[in-house]
Amino acid sequence: MAKSTGRGAGIQALAVLKHRLAEAFGFALLLACFLLFLSLFTYDPRDGSLNTAVDAVPHNFLGHDGAVLADLLWQSLGLACFLIPLLLLAWSFRLVLHRPLRSAWTRLALLPAILTLGAVALSILDLGALSPPAGPGGAIGWVMERLLVRSGLGTAVLPISMAAAAIAGLLLLATMGLSLRDWRAIGAGAGRGATRLAELSGSGSAEASSLLARVWRRGQKSRLARNPETDRRSDAHEVRHPPVVTPLPSRREPRLNQARDRGGLVRFIAPAARPSAPGKRSEGERQPALDLEPEQQPILPSLDLLMKPPVAKAEAINEEALEKNARLLETVLDDFGVRGQIVQVRPGPVVTLYEFEPAPGIKASRIIGLADDIARSMSAISVRVAVVSGRNVIGIELPNRKAETVFLRELLDSPVYESHPGRLALILGKDISGEPVLADLAKMPHLLIAGTTGSGKSVGINTMILSILYRMSPDRCKFIMIDPKMLELSVYDGIPHLLAPVVTDPRKAVLALKWTVREMENRYRKMSKLGVRNIDGFNARLADAEAKGESVIREVQTGFDPETGKPIFEPQPFDTSELPLIVVVVDEMADLMMVAGKEIETAIQRLAQMARAAGIHLIMATQRPSVDVITGTIKANFPTRISFQVTSKIDSRTILGEGGAEQLLGRGDLLYMAGGGRITRVDPLSGDEDGQSADNLYAQAVAMVCRERKASTSFVQRHLQIGYNRAARIIERMETEGIVTPANHVGKREVLARGGE
Repeated sequence: MAKSTGRGAGIQALAVLKHRLAEAFGFALLLACFLLFLSLFTYDPRDGSLNTAVDAVPHNFLGHDGAVLADLLWQSLGLACFLIPLLLLAWSFRLVLHRPLRSAWTRLALLPAILTLGAVALSILDLGALSPPAGPGGAIGWVMERLLVRSGLGTAVLPISMAAAAIAGLLLLATMGLSLRDWRAIGAGAGRGATRLAELSGSGSAEASSLLARVWRRGQKSRLARNPETDRRSDAHEVRHPPVVTPLPSRREPRLNQARDRGGLVRFIAPAARPSAPGKRSEGERQPALDLEPEQQPILPSLDLLMKPPVAKAEAINEEALEKNARLLETVLDDFGVRGQIVQVRPGPVVTLYEFEPAPGIKASRIIGLADDIARSMSAISVRVAVVSGRNVIGIELPNRKAETVFLRELLDSPVYESHPGRLALILGKDISGEPVLADLAKMPHLLIAGTTGSGKSVGINTMILSILYRMSPDRCKFIMIDPKMLELSVYDGIPHLLAPVVTDPRKAVLALKWTVREMENRYRKMSKLGVRNIDGFNARLADAEAKGESVIREVQTGFDPETGKPIFEPQPFDTSELPLIVVVVDEMADLMMVAGKEIETAIQRLAQMARAAGIHLIMATQRPSVDVITGTIKANFPTRISFQVTSKIDSRTILGEGGAEQLLGRGDLLYMAGGGRITRVDPLSGDEDGQSADNLYAQAVAMVCRERKASTSFVQRHLQIGYNRAARIIERMETEGIVTPANHVGKREVLARGGE
């Protein structure tokens, strides 16, 4: 008997212990819920986290650890992160009240599904300035929404989000594990709290407080506090018209839907129907008069800032010399077993094009492979051989002994530039016949540039930027410049066209590109509300409305009607400011790919695929055109490319898809590949600094050669840190002026001049 009594006491003690442990675990969950809520509520994006490293004191209530946890949840889930403390609160409520929490592992397994569905449902919200940094649905909601759009379900995003909200709500109720008795207890507690609050405040709303308590109880019927006459009328019809609690929905109405836009509902309303419209119309009428005043017009840079081309008489073409070179070229080709004849010669400012018609049976690839041998036999620095599209000839480009200088001012002042229809006209140089070559960046719509150091790439990029600055005012075109090398684009810091200072930190460049992606998505949302397809249609629609004196409004949902349940829409003015074009210039892409290759590639891919209609265009340059920098994804989204001189045929094939760029002169000449794949050679523009410092560089080279008594191209290139082609030209000039001897059979030269000469 005593044994059974002891066993019963042990079982009872074990039950009490389990009871207390469950209660303690419930209080621990309640504490965790409270701390997690405080961490999420006091979240500040400026605090240090896994994404941001700062030395400042964190604003989060839980310090650095709380800031890291809150940033992780906010960035991944958005507003759906508050479902976690809600579930913890429900579970702690059951445990504290000594009610078992059955199927705990199943409830935990359902938690990721609830959070994902909640993030998807919240991702469609448009909270404006109140939107979290990662959006209402966080990264998970944004990714799921993008997947729906890419899979062709873009029009069904709203129904799918509503279905996700309904499923998430049902799963949330099931996972919380609260029974009907628990909900009644919560309602009773809320009612008692409301009553106590009413008594403390002295407001005579005791009846409303007790009403809130009765609503959460067994669904008893209740009445609102009315005046006596209304009470008598309501009592008389109580059987046929049961009372409906209307103040609660009306009190919550502003919070049901926070200013959610109804897509596509944009109308043009004449100002006569609105009292404030005449002021806008008169302001619109005064604006053209203000534009006529000189001080209000956008001031474009003056051409006087650029160097004037020297006035020189046009030199007559030496046909005899061209004929002699043509016959010599035929002889050289015949020595290598290539028969044919030169049918036409096209002299240009830098190179001369010889059109060679091969004999039947001669393959073009055989002639192209002889480029280096032709250059050696013709005593030329470099020779480029390519097929002339649409004709039965092979183009052989030989450099002129005296290259013509191409000045930017000459092209900016040309009728071709002034009459060009493109807004983002880029000056590239002159073609083989000496005609200006211009391209419209808006039609490209993005440009990829490659070239080694000293090939003229920086001069070309500056020329393109100046082409836009001399054509577009700051209110019509904006720039985002990224210069990891901190050399080329820093001179533009401070111009009014910049949206932000020139970015030199590669990590900040990632943020700049992500901001550009968000701006692109913003513009697409605005254009969809007006029902237009591109930025030109958007600006034209707004300009047309302003010319007619109309104001553009949109209908925004502000809540639901308490009686009918239908959504309530209110008109709000639409931002009618013109959207400027945005040009993103990246001077060195290789540095960015080394820091954050995947993020950079993803942002560039999205911009290259979608940014054209939004008026955002990219100009990206690199001096290392390898496959790890110019990936297949980037290359596929940049149909228009430019290549200055590169070091190898592999680099030329990477950027252009074929060889030829390695055979350029390296003096700024380039190969321009348009969208159709046709490649055009363009002769360069001169940089002011190069022209002014050429003599100084040559003097330094002569002094160094005389001092060291060594003369070779590699020696000059290594000590002066210049390109191979420039060093070769310096050595050739020294040979012409008698400073060094010609190279002997092993390539060595003797220095004839002395150090004092």
